Amino acid sequence: MERYQKLFALPGARSLLILIFLTRIPVAAAGMTLTLHVVLGLGRGYGAAGLVGGATTIGIAIGAPLYGRFIDRYGLRKALMITTIAETAFWATAPLMPYPVLLPMAFLGGLLAIQPMSIGRQAVAALVPEAHRRTAYSLDSISVELCFMIGPVVAVALATQVSTSVALLVLAAGFLATGVSLFIFNPPLRGSEEVTTADRPPRREWLSRRLIGVLLVGFGAVFVLSGTEVAMIAVLRQHGEVEWAGAATVILCLASIAGGLVHGAVRKSLPQVVLMALLGALTMPALFADGSTWWILALALAPASAMCAPAIASTGERVAQLVPVAVRGEATGLQSSAFTCGVALGSPVIGFVVDHSGSPGWGFVGAGAGGLVIAACAAVLIRRTPAPALAEPASVKV
Repeated sequence: MERYQKLFALPGARSLLILIFLTRIPVAAAGMTLTLHVVLGLGRGYGAAGLVGGATTIGIAIGAPLYGRFIDRYGLRKALMITTIAETAFWATAPLMPYPVLLPMAFLGGLLAIQPMSIGRQAVAALVPEAHRRTAYSLDSISVELCFMIGPVVAVALATQVSTSVALLVLAAGFLATGVSLFIFNPPLRGSEEVTTADRPPRREWLSRRLIGVLLVGFGAVFVLSGTEVAMIAVLRQHGEVEWAGAATVILCLASIAGGLVHGAVRKSLPQVVLMALLGALTMPALFADGSTWWILALALAPASAMCAPAIASTGERVAQLVPVAVRGEATGLQSSAFTCGVALGSPVIGFVVDHSGSPGWGFVGAGAGGLVIAACAAVLIRRTPAPALAEPASVKV
C-alpha cells in the first residue's frame, strides 16, 4: 500500500478524492430515479422510460465535450454557474412535467448536466504527478463503483417507499449540493507547473488515432459491462432468481474494486489493450454458469469484473498523458462521451443477442466477443500510430 500512502500524502489529494466521490452519487442515482418516475409516477411502460433514458444519454454524450471545451476557455466556476442552475431546475420541476414535456426536457437536462466525473479526472491530472496517476485513477474508478452501489439503492428506496416525486426533489438537492461544493472547492484543473504554452491547438493535431484508440478502450469496457448486466439479469430472471440481481451486482462491484486496488498498487500494470482483451475474454466463459445459482454466476463473472476498473483507470491515465493542457477539458469530455455511448450501445445490442439466442447465457458471449473486437481495433489504432508531438510539451516548468 506504499503507493496509496504516497498519493494521500500529496497536498489536497485526499480532499479531492472524497469530494469527487460524494459529487458522483447523484449521477449514479439519476438513471434509476428517472426510470422509476416514468414507470411508477407517470404510469408509463419500460419502453417509454427507455426513451427518456435514451434522450438523457444522447444529451450527456453531446454535452460532455462541449462542457469541457467551455471549461478550457472560461474556467470551471463559470461553467458550474450555468450547469448547476440548469440541472437543479430540471430535476426540481420534473415531477410537474407530463411525459410529452419530460421527454425533450430530459435531453436538455443531459445536455446541460454537471460533469463531476470529467471534472474529477481533470483535477486528478492537474494535482497528481504522472508517477502517481495510475494509483489516483484507480481510486477514481473505484469511487465510481462505490457510487453505483449506493446511488441506485437510495433511488429505489425513495421512489418505492416514499414517492418518485420526492426522489426527484432529493436528486435536485443533490445536484445543487454538487454544483455548490465544486464551486466553493474550485479544484484546480491546471497544475502549479502547467501553463498553456500556445494558443489552443486545432482538434486535428491532438485528436490522433492513438487517442481515439484509447477512447475506444473506454467505450469497449463500458460496452462489456452494460451488456453483461443485461445478460446476467436475463439469466437470473429465467431461473426465478431475479431478486438476487442486487446481491450479484455487489459481488461484481467488489471484484472490480479489488482489481482496481491491485492496478493502483503495482509499479507497472498490464497494457491498456491487454486489460480490455482480458475483460472481454473472461466474460465469455460465464455462458457455462447459465443454469447455476445466482452466486455461482456472480463468481463466474468476478474475474472479468476485476479487469473493469483497471481498464477504465488506464483510459484516464492515457488521456492525461496524450493531450495538451489547453484541451484537457474537451478531451476528458470526449472520454465521458465514450463511456456514455458504451452504455447506450451495450444494453440494446446484448439485449438483442439474448432475445434471439437459445439461451440468455449467450449474452455473455456476445458481450465478451464485442469486447475482443473492440480491443483489436483499439490495438491497431494505438500501436500503429506514433505518439503525437503535442503530448510531451503539454506543460513547462515555471
